[in-house]
Amino acid sequence: MQVKILAHLMVIGGLLTVLACRNEPNQLQGQTVTSLKDVPAVRLNYRYEPEVPAPGETKRTSSEDRIAAVQADFDQNRAQELLDKTILSPDGKRILVVYHKSTDLQSEFRLDMYSQDGKLLRKITADTMAVHFPDTILWSPDSKAAAFVATTRGASTETVDGQIDDIGAEARSNANVQPVLPADTNTDTNVQIAELDREANPEANSNTAIPAPTSAPPANVLTFRTEQIYICNADGDGIKPITQNEGLIYFYYVWAPDSSQLAALAATGREWQYLQYRADEKGEVFVPVGRPRLVEKTGRERRLDDALTPVQPVWSADSAKVACAFDTQVRIYDAAGNAPTQAAIPLRNNLLLSSKAFDNEQQSKLNAANSGTDGNIVSNSSVNSSVAAPTTLPDEKTLVSFNPIIGLSWPSEEQLYFQTAYVKRMKNDLDSVMSFPRWHRLILTPQASVLNK
Repeated sequence: MQVKILAHLMVIGGLLTVLACRNEPNQLQGQTVTSLKDVPAVRLNYRYEPEVPAPGETKRTSSEDRIAAVQADFDQNRAQELLDKTILSPDGKRILVVYHKSTDLQSEFRLDMYSQDGKLLRKITADTMAVHFPDTILWSPDSKAAAFVATTRGASTETVDGQIDDIGAEARSNANVQPVLPADTNTDTNVQIAELDREANPEANSNTAIPAPTSAPPANVLTFRTEQIYICNADGDGIKPITQNEGLIYFYYVWAPDSSQLAALAATGREWQYLQYRADEKGEVFVPVGRPRLVEKTGRERRLDDALTPVQPVWSADSAKVACAFDTQVRIYDAAGNAPTQAAIPLRNNLLLSSKAFDNEQQSKLNAANSGTDGNIVSNSSVNSSVAAPTTLPDEKTLVSFNPIIGLSWPSEEQLYFQTAYVKRMKNDLDSVMSFPRWHRLILTPQASVLNK
């Protein structure tokens, strides 16, 4: 009898262990942690470091760069077409060429593939396809594929309901997809967008049948009325849409360092038009907001978050995670698995305290300058003491340097940088403002419970 009871207890204990493992997604089981790639996002610790030097930026080819051999080919053989930009592959063997015809709409472009010596290899886009957002066209890091956004040609002058859109091509051509947060993009705006989305949200039915395009697509290539992400290979063929969500506008994307997939932002057509209308009312440059997602080259797509952000997502150097920013919060997602897990890092209190210290230091320097004394009289110890032992959190309305996150950079797996600033981009550039830009850093480490396993 005792043997049977012991056997039953062992079986029950084993089942509980299995259930515990299932309830702890991505938990390491008997593995040695050698890098943060092996650590789930929910098992990361972080240390906040304010006021750090800006991280080194990855150099990208200027939008104005044009390879001379390609320009010569257009001058000699393609007089009716206008070259806009050339994008050299990382290995230097292929050139993506962006151009347009004089009869094309302002926001619509065409794409060809050239060899490194300036010879046309293949026309990528047919006459029925229009490339949008040319500044976002990207080669994969391994030079084997290129990603771009396109629609059915002429579709940008209609809404997703087929009605004429007064914003039309101008809204898309003027969209600012740089990592800039408008000063007036706040929670209230997101609430109004959410109200609009309750009536119709294409993302809620993203797996339903795709409506037929409004005009004949290129042979064997689907096109859509709203901007979708396409990829082609290094020879310019194999073109296919890797997103097929009619009604969503994909306006930003970035390759994973291992070239396996993209992190992207997308918004509904209604959200896009509403924010464009608001920006026009205020005379501001339109900055789109979107929901982050992962898009694989096979077309598999996983939405990471329901929250909207204008801040471009970034990959970790090991391609294991993606970081996004929402106001004063950073969220980190695991890129692997069917349902990516999320870890939120609330930074509001940290930023309030460091902003208070920053403001105090700036005020002390200003007072010292006005009194004719040394402008560096505030010591690091006095600044740190104000952060380390506050009595209460400062009121954000009294802090000029307390601002939302406007940009991210993840140069190494353990160092995640983010920038805060007050930004207001106006159509009249003289009225534009960017003040108190400050870089901060998160030092990421595994939790002790992970290291002990």
